[in-house]
Amino acid sequence: MEALGLTFEMVVVLGVIAVTIGLFVSEIVRVDVAAFAIMVLLGLLTMVPGLEGLVDVRQLFDGFSSNAVVSIIAVMIIGAGLDRTGAMSSVATWITRVGGATESRIILLISSVVGVISSFMQNVGAAALFLPVVSRVSTRTGLPMSRLLMPMGFCAILGGTMTMVGSSPLILLNDLLISINTTLPGDAQMETYSLFSVTPIGAALIITGLVYFIIFGRFVLPSANRDDTGTAQSTLEYFNTTYGLDGVIHEIDVPPGSLLVGHTMGDLQAAFNVQVIATAFHGRTYTAPPRDVMIEAPAKLAIIADAEAIRDFKDAFMLPEATELETFAEALHPGKAGIAEVVIPPGSGVIGKTMRELWLRKVYGLSPLVIHRGGETLTQDNCDFGGIPLAAGDTLVCHTPWESLVRLEQDRDFVVVTTDFPHEDLRPKKIIWALTFFFIALGLVLFSDLRLSLCLLVGAVGMILSKVISIDEAYDAVSWQTVFLLASLIPLGQAVQATGTAGWIADQVLYVMDGMPLWVLQAAIAVLATFFTLVMSNVGATVLLVPLAANIALGAGADPALFALTVAISTSNSFLIPTHQVNALIMGPGGYRVIDFMRAGGIMTILFLVVSLSVLNLLY
Repeated sequence: MEALGLTFEMVVVLGVIAVTIGLFVSEIVRVDVAAFAIMVLLGLLTMVPGLEGLVDVRQLFDGFSSNAVVSIIAVMIIGAGLDRTGAMSSVATWITRVGGATESRIILLISSVVGVISSFMQNVGAAALFLPVVSRVSTRTGLPMSRLLMPMGFCAILGGTMTMVGSSPLILLNDLLISINTTLPGDAQMETYSLFSVTPIGAALIITGLVYFIIFGRFVLPSANRDDTGTAQSTLEYFNTTYGLDGVIHEIDVPPGSLLVGHTMGDLQAAFNVQVIATAFHGRTYTAPPRDVMIEAPAKLAIIADAEAIRDFKDAFMLPEATELETFAEALHPGKAGIAEVVIPPGSGVIGKTMRELWLRKVYGLSPLVIHRGGETLTQDNCDFGGIPLAAGDTLVCHTPWESLVRLEQDRDFVVVTTDFPHEDLRPKKIIWALTFFFIALGLVLFSDLRLSLCLLVGAVGMILSKVISIDEAYDAVSWQTVFLLASLIPLGQAVQATGTAGWIADQVLYVMDGMPLWVLQAAIAVLATFFTLVMSNVGATVLLVPLAANIALGAGADPALFALTVAISTSNSFLIPTHQVNALIMGPGGYRVIDFMRAGGIMTILFLVVSLSVLNLLY
């Protein structure tokens, strides 16, 4: 087998690839900036004599309108629409209820669900759809996004190998086999693969991914989001340091026959230095209960108080406390409620009035914890807390549902100091519209021949027109860093293929491997496909390598269909750097660096090769 010659264009493209990988690994600039700079560099290089055909400058920016990029934009909008209706919150609630706050169980639940979903829809779509879910689970459990997103993303990629419609290379494979069959004699014809032909491979890969992260996740995943500035823990520490406030919520059980029954919330808070921020009875939960609410039994109380006060209160009435939030886990999770600072401005209409007169809980949804005035912190323990006339400049530290705080931002009698909270306007009444357009889009993806981007845009536009989500919210839902990263890398992939660089690399590898045993040849093809999918599109790598692999198999006396399938599976082995659409999608929200992908993805890449090649040879 004679090796192809290396041209000047190929040398330049190889140099650009080296520069790209160097920028990604060193992170001298952000990866999206690096990708955009490489795209511009490719365009400028066409001015150099001999490099005019490096890329078509008329199509240099076509990546921004590519099927993949538009599909990602549409899926992000669909995901935001579902999130606005509360659908994603319901999924997150189920995951946290089943998985608790245990990292391994949460990873298992999220990643396995996404893996199965991605076997029937594009893996980047499944990952984008679950981004809001992972965000909510992270908020509720206190687990950093960086510990959850990478396992979810990797399993979304692995899930694409479960069926013949799970990834673009597998969708394309049968067409390539039919095309190659036209050049083969009758006794060498290859049979096409059915929908679930590859399921054993995909199932083995997903299980491998799950086991890998459950066992080794603690070592290979980043310990925390590097971009996090306001986690629940740091917020509690801030209020504790600034106001001496213990913000831990205690869930107290009030059993039938308790001496508390028949007393009001006001009576309880007047007698003990505790603040009741929520109560639950008759199957309903009430946040910021007013002082005239009567305590019934059986009931649950959510209380904020320091350790001594809560101990005195429980001992006085022999009340048991739950080890963690159970009844109030949904109503009081950090995504729905929390502690906030509110200042009384000069000229406010509430100056001179007491909190009792204002009915602060009933009217505004605020459960006051302390008042900070002139360097002094006033609490129920050192003054007549509810009877203090409010003054200009007072800072009220309150526990409140975030929806109440959103309304308070429009009230000129208060200035809301806290800004880092979810400004959500949930529209549960729109859930039927959201689900309708989601399933329309999914149905078009699975059962029509329309382009993926158009199918998904039907769902996105439908949600906008039905006012599930506004156009401004749709713009905000798109991760433009992801869009620019992917769109800017597309010209590099085209240059790798158009200049013959991809063919040259493949030829060099196969030239060296000529005469090797069949399993070595198959492994070499898998490694080659893995490398190609890191520097060009997986579709481009599949189109280039499937005919090559089939011809090598025929020449070596192996099964050409098996070698072709090896290529189509191996082009999903993209974990080392964030060039895959899914990895690019999770990079920003997870606060990941390229080195994080190399650390976790390096081992995953090897496991992928070992498992996929083993199953291919054992079962096929």
